[in-house]
Amino acid sequence: MAFWNTLEEFGERTALITETGEHISYSALSARADEIAGAAGRRCLAFLMCKNCADAVAGYVGFLRHGIVPVLLAENLDKSLLDGLLESYRPAYFYIPNEKISSLSGEVAWQSGSYSLLHMPFEQDYELFDELALLLTTSGSTGSPKLVRQSMGNIEANTRSIVQYLGISPDDRAITTLPMQYTYGLSILQTHLFAGAATILTEKTLMDKSFWSLLREQEATTFGGVPYIYEILKKLRFERMDLPSLRYLTQAGGKLPKELAEEFVNICREKDMKFIVMYGQTEATARMAYLPWEYAHSKAASIGIAIPGGGFWLADAEDNPISKTEITGELVYRGPNVTLGYAESRFDLCKPDENHGELHTGDMAKRDADGFYYIVGRKKRFLKLFGSRVNLDEVEGLLNREGITCACAGVDDRLDIYITDADKLEKTERFIKEHTAINPNGFRLHVIDAIPRSDSGKVLYSALNEKRGS
Repeated sequence: MAFWNTLEEFGERTALITETGEHISYSALSARADEIAGAAGRRCLAFLMCKNCADAVAGYVGFLRHGIVPVLLAENLDKSLLDGLLESYRPAYFYIPNEKISSLSGEVAWQSGSYSLLHMPFEQDYELFDELALLLTTSGSTGSPKLVRQSMGNIEANTRSIVQYLGISPDDRAITTLPMQYTYGLSILQTHLFAGAATILTEKTLMDKSFWSLLREQEATTFGGVPYIYEILKKLRFERMDLPSLRYLTQAGGKLPKELAEEFVNICREKDMKFIVMYGQTEATARMAYLPWEYAHSKAASIGIAIPGGGFWLADAEDNPISKTEITGELVYRGPNVTLGYAESRFDLCKPDENHGELHTGDMAKRDADGFYYIVGRKKRFLKLFGSRVNLDEVEGLLNREGITCACAGVDDRLDIYITDADKLEKTERFIKEHTAINPNGFRLHVIDAIPRSDSGKVLYSALNEKRGS
């Protein structure tokens, strides 16, 4: 039986801690979750607009417990992008913060606390695959209709594996530093629920003094971060902070520079803490690899080894296995956490497992003599901005539809947008800020004379830097 169906067995143990210091037990969480989902009364599709709060978590848990398939969405998702998702998927229900109800048509089926469950006025002209449990966006920044289909077995297997290699115990307390709809943030919540541990829920950022006060008062034992978070921690002089309750830190969501990784390995060692680097993708539910603590310093640039129950291999250009060490190939993963495939509309929700346990990650990697893997580049055209994956082709498409001729390139934590019309600089900047969730510090605009192209008309992305005009 899946772990979310047995949460009440933890009884009065604390499951959630709110920003105000309220402790919510597992029995209370289970009861509230069942009340919310019971208002829907049947297996169906539901949108869930996420916040790091107890009402949002209760809705999510309730949906899983009752076979309702949630689509997790960012609270700040642009209205036009949300409308597109609503039209593409036509959910039966929408679980949403009360202050946003007026922007939607729908009948209130349940309301309490800060959230409401709306019965949406859509005709249900699609079916759900029996094993389908959850849908997550592939690109939370642009509101793409392309969703990852996760099964009940995917979530259960990956959660169990993460709990095993991190050694999460009922006495642990994680504090949220990442949004709930992001696969990394969601995995932290789920692993602590699985273990009977507690999660401290907060919308505060690391730049808020109240975040650190809450961490100390509620004695958090762990938190996770994407590379951007560790850059902030460095600026905040994390090494000088007195945080005796912390037991370990985790890092994923993009490659951490080797120097910064080594710095935090040393900081954590001095504080008698563990620093654990991990690697994953939404298409693998959450995690695929981790770097065991004892190798944190000697193999600081590595993503480590496959998680329990999974395995890696490297593929050459012809998709043949690479047996030699230190040879670069595409990283391929096998395991029970490999998801079912993608959906681009509601009519894809009836599809069975299309991946059959194998995932071509799109990352280029090499393996050392000890069996540890190292990411050396990307095969696909996406990058990560402060932990959120951004599809470069998708951003180009959005801007082109606005009449902005452009090409996008960049590296992790820096998106470069090249346009050919200087008069559209302001329009481009405003569009990115208003219609995507891309961090304003994460992109740069450049005006060039023309987009470099090959004879066949393909954009020559490697030549963009040479054409940079500003």
